[in-house]
Amino acid sequence: MFIRRENGQIVAASENRQADITHEIADDDDELLAFLNPLPAITSVSSRQFKLQLLSAGLLDAVDAWVAQQSREVRIAYEYSGTFVKDSPMMLAGFAAMGFTALQIDEFFAAAAQL
Repeated sequence: MFIRRENGQIVAASENRQADITHEIADDDDELLAFLNPLPAITSVSSRQFKLQLLSAGLLDAVDAWVAQQSREVRIAYEYSGTFVKDSPMMLAGFAAMGFTALQIDEFFAAAAQL
């Protein structure tokens, strides 16, 4: 596998060595894998999908405990929302409390969208 970088970013990849593909890469290059197989841009999931993904990830009890310590507004939103929006203030605060990175949040929503 060969890649072309511009300003430090991967802009092209090819199985064959071509004039514009100049750097050979390793099979486990995470940057290349993200370039070749980007996560779909999932910005929201249903409440069912979100909570089933929490269960699948072993986080449901921890999130329920975190939510129980939050304002009434957050508790109502968590319990009654039909949709969970990735970049909403509640989501950002919750994921930060759980120690998630931006990539982990994207992966979580991508997995939830499959449920």
